[in-house]
Amino acid sequence: MQNRPGVRQQLPVFLGFFVMGFVDVVGISTNYAKQDLHLKDSIANLLPLMVFIWFALFSVPTGMLMNRIGRRKTVMAGLAITGVAMLVPLAAYDFATLLIAFALVGIGNTILQVALNPLLGNVVSAGRLTSSLSAGQLIKAVASFLGPIIAAAAAAYLHDWKTIFPIFAIITAINTGWLLATPIAEDPLVQSTSSMGDSLRLLKDPFIVQLVLGVVAIVGIDVGLNTTLPKFLMVRCGLPLEKAGLGTSLYFIARTTGSLAGVILLARMKSARVFIGSALLGLVALGLLLVVTPLWAILPLIFLVGLAVANIFPVLFAAALERVPTRQNEVSGLLIVGVSGGAILLPIMGVIGDARGAAAALAFLLLAWGWLVWLGSTQITAGSSKI
Repeated sequence: MQNRPGVRQQLPVFLGFFVMGFVDVVGISTNYAKQDLHLKDSIANLLPLMVFIWFALFSVPTGMLMNRIGRRKTVMAGLAITGVAMLVPLAAYDFATLLIAFALVGIGNTILQVALNPLLGNVVSAGRLTSSLSAGQLIKAVASFLGPIIAAAAAAYLHDWKTIFPIFAIITAINTGWLLATPIAEDPLVQSTSSMGDSLRLLKDPFIVQLVLGVVAIVGIDVGLNTTLPKFLMVRCGLPLEKAGLGTSLYFIARTTGSLAGVILLARMKSARVFIGSALLGLVALGLLLVVTPLWAILPLIFLVGLAVANIFPVLFAAALERVPTRQNEVSGLLIVGVSGGAILLPIMGVIGDARGAAAALAFLLLAWGWLVWLGSTQITAGSSKI
């Protein structure tokens, strides 16, 4: 690429990560919808399921689409769909309408996640990719922790938590217009074409398969915590939903703090050390969270779990892009298939939650943390420089 872009090109791309964070509103929205519409856990969890199922269906085709129209235009398509999704709940508020809205959120977010990460590689230097991906996750986390706060404030002062949707729609429209007005040069490679078979053949590499399963695990953990922590605090500590929802905000504040630390650590340390340290912290902190009862002990553990989650995904993603540098669009699509981990794990957690309670549903996530510990440990033992 000629003429490496600067801050002008980077800012609208990083704002895209903020819009990407709107997907996490599904967690607090599910809790409000469950309360408003009197839904069981197993039914309410269909709402986040409608978000994350699209990652399995659209990720690989989106990678192929990028090859045909470019990364910037693909991101703009994702922003447009996200903006429409934010307007749907304003038309009507019932379970069917929310399913449609969250389906559109899922489709738009799938496109954003597949296209934004490699587009970031077009506006930052190669040596800064991992730390820049962590910076993108930091910005995404800011949007994530603001969601429950805005929803709680809207419910308290405007008597309608759904006010978050027009706010998010306006921000999305600003991002779309900004990116439209910002030219970003893309490598000729991005304009090549590929088939579904070409993308799936990348799965012959066991390392890529392990990374995809790693994404399944960390997204399942993230979405599971986002959705279940308010229920857990309501039962364990007797908090009302408005206050219990702020536990999710604490989790996202921690994730934001962890991402900020990751921007620094990943620029100075081997990503393998950051990965294994994060996985071990998450496993221990969640295990302790399940056995303590005072709120003063629970809140610091929620914070530690959020710290642990923060830098797993950027390390996995950077490792995948570095593994096959000539096929980054296709690799991005495959890896984002793993984001469907939210759809894979949440229904299981819903069934467990109905039968045994929120604490038992959270305990299921220990299996995912165990997989990440194994993944990090075996890769380090093998001397891999990728993870």
